[in-house]
Amino acid sequence: MKKVTGIGGIFFKCADPKQMKEWYAKNLGFPVTDYGTMFKTRDIDNPDKEEYTLWSPFKQETNYFEPSTRDFMINYRVENIEVLVEELKTAGVTVLDEIATYDYGKFVHILDPEGNKLELFEPAAE
Repeated sequence: MKKVTGIGGIFFKCADPKQMKEWYAKNLGFPVTDYGTMFKTRDIDNPDKEEYTLWSPFKQETNYFEPSTRDFMINYRVENIEVLVEELKTAGVTVLDEIATYDYGKFVHILDPEGNKLELFEPAAE
């Protein structure tokens, strides 16, 4: 069974997210929104399926990355998040919260062996 299918997002802390987004838009051509930039791609096994990777700066003071003390968090796109979470728990992986479900997908957070918070994301079925 596939577990991680790609990078869903790259999130990082910075002093001024608005200025950071403006700099990336001006100098690197990022098409920014309030949430950052969505880089659209296609699933190689199913080219009709559109996917994306989200690039998003956060305020330095955010607590969204806690309990990690890092200035970044990676979001991994996954399949079968419920099964994966059970497998992770069985393997002794720290699962920080319950699976949250939104219109656009499901999320859960885990810690890697060095205490980095990782976000797992299963996009909603189309």
